[in-house]
Amino acid sequence: MTIRKKRNMFRSIFKFFAALFVPLALGYIAGQYTSAAVPTWFASLNKPSFDPPGWMFGPVWTLIYILMGLSFFHIWIKPRIKERTVAKIIYLIQLALNFAWSFLFFYYQDIGLALIDIIVLDIIVAIMLVKFYQLKPTAAYLNIPYFLWILFATVLNAAYYFLN
Repeated sequence: MTIRKKRNMFRSIFKFFAALFVPLALGYIAGQYTSAAVPTWFASLNKPSFDPPGWMFGPVWTLIYILMGLSFFHIWIKPRIKERTVAKIIYLIQLALNFAWSFLFFYYQDIGLALIDIIVLDIIVAIMLVKFYQLKPTAAYLNIPYFLWILFATVLNAAYYFLN
């Protein structure tokens, strides 16, 4: 194996683990901040009838973050072209909006602002799906569970807004 091939292999391995690590780490950090509000403020809210049990969120988000990281890896290893750069920027924007939502809803306890955030997140993720599909359909397909989950989370957020 040539030095160049070894270097490319190590870069791919680094990108793979970094792509998985970043969403999982951000999810973990957000979870640490939100967990303090769950037994106090959140427990006092009027809940919609379709609110899932609390134990469900950790496993679902962990799986979604893994799928999100895998999908981003598929994009990150594509040749450097304008479309890849656009897709990466959109991915980072949705990641920031996703991260911000937890703080807006749980830490700042601003259900309305969190609702605005997640509506924008829905739009950005829809755009991301299209951009990812154009580059690598598998990368888009890996994000379908995420998109469906945040659409459900948007309805849930809206229900909390109107009930409280």
